[in-house]
Amino acid sequence: MELSTWLAFFAASWAISISPGAGAVAAMSAGLNHGFTRGYFMTLGLVLGIWTQVLVVGLGLGALIATSSLGFAIVKWLGVAYLVYLGVKQWRAPAEPMVAEADGDVGATPRRTLVLRGWMVNAVNPKGTVFLLAVVPQFLDLAQPLALQYAVIAATLGFTDLVVMGVYTLLAARVLRLLKSARQIRLMNRTFGGLFVAAGGLLAFFKRA
Repeated sequence: MELSTWLAFFAASWAISISPGAGAVAAMSAGLNHGFTRGYFMTLGLVLGIWTQVLVVGLGLGALIATSSLGFAIVKWLGVAYLVYLGVKQWRAPAEPMVAEADGDVGATPRRTLVLRGWMVNAVNPKGTVFLLAVVPQFLDLAQPLALQYAVIAATLGFTDLVVMGVYTLLAARVLRLLKSARQIRLMNRTFGGLFVAAGGLLAFFKRA
């Protein structure tokens, strides 16, 4: 990939990462509920989900999902169901005082669970597949080996997401320290629960171009 092409994609990657979506909601929810250190594992899962999407597109499966009505519907409704599930779970979370989880805490959410949740948010999202199918080809040089170019694209998207979602997680973790009353905690839980459900609703109405 030419340096000028990569720089253009690098700039686009920041816009992609910063734009609000289910990933941003998931990162902030993780920071709010688990603190920055543990919550950041959600971001690692989000990045793995992006890499899964890039792999799917690179192997040509993305085009199949985007053009097959059945394949598109299956992936879309899996994504909708998962986002709504996360929303309901967050909405119904007990209004207990929040403290950042640390290693050794009884009942602390396993880090692998947070990684898996993050992966699911991005991997089961046909909007991401269709988006990558529309954007990525513009930065590919078909005369050069594609595998290395896809690797560069995946690494670039991963880097920008690690930074941006890390900031979202940190900001939410700072808010965690300000939540004292049960009313504040309940309001925050329901806000994030509603955002997850809203993200699922938007995905439900998403259609192929």
